[in-house]
Amino acid sequence: MIKNALILMLIASSAAAAGTSSINWIQVFPGTSPTPRSYLAMTYDEASQKVILFGGYDGTKHLNDTWIFDGVTWTRVNASIAPPARSAAQIAYDRVTRKVILFGGFNGRQYLGDTWLWDGNTLRWTRTTPVHSPPAVTGPMLFTDPNGHVDEFGGFDGRFYQATMWQWNGSDWSQLYPAQLPYARGLAAVGVNTLRNEAVMFGGLADVNPINTWTYDGKTWTLQSTRIQPPWVYAGSAVFDPNLRGVVLFGGGSGGLDENSTWAWTGSQWK
Repeated sequence: MIKNALILMLIASSAAAAGTSSINWIQVFPGTSPTPRSYLAMTYDEASQKVILFGGYDGTKHLNDTWIFDGVTWTRVNASIAPPARSAAQIAYDRVTRKVILFGGFNGRQYLGDTWLWDGNTLRWTRTTPVHSPPAVTGPMLFTDPNGHVDEFGGFDGRFYQATMWQWNGSDWSQLYPAQLPYARGLAAVGVNTLRNEAVMFGGLADVNPINTWTYDGKTWTLQSTRIQPPWVYAGSAVFDPNLRGVVLFGGGSGGLDENSTWAWTGSQWK
């Protein structure tokens, strides 16, 4: 499941702005792009107002290059210190510390449990030495929770899918114990609706049925009862689109096939 490094952008024009409602994908062609890869880690860094991409797998080797996207082109960052090569790690922006947090992944030999910080202002990676940490896993779910902290959930440790939840406080991880947690899984898609202060998680790989939708309000998770859901996918991507006022889910693997359908979670249902 190698993904081309070209960026696909979802353009949603509102009825008020355009006189009619339309949603289209538009392929853009930056002058410079990362090489094709799968299972990369990517997020929006609010501090620098740029997208950051790290690592992945190119079909031959695991990568540890860092790229930033300013909306026009990609630029490779020649960082003197960087996380070791890996795929299926995850990163998310912490609004409290104004840093991007990277955790987990797989390097072809072992499951990783190190934590790294990216400073978008100085363009530097820093390895942390937390006293506590989530289990070393591949495919964890990292997201900015409604309280502004980065939370980590799940992943696969080589034997079991995890169902623990942790929060980064700037120097250490602490385990959270919500009243309800999603079923154990890895490689699920997570997006955060900043208007509703709600994280949305769908799909992934698991021993127990992962074809379900969960929302998190900063205190506990809720299993949503929906009549229509996207097809089962793992390693899909999800992000909040303020124009659609919903979390948009795109692509992912599905039993050996690749999906290219686009869905939006509006707060109560998928469309």
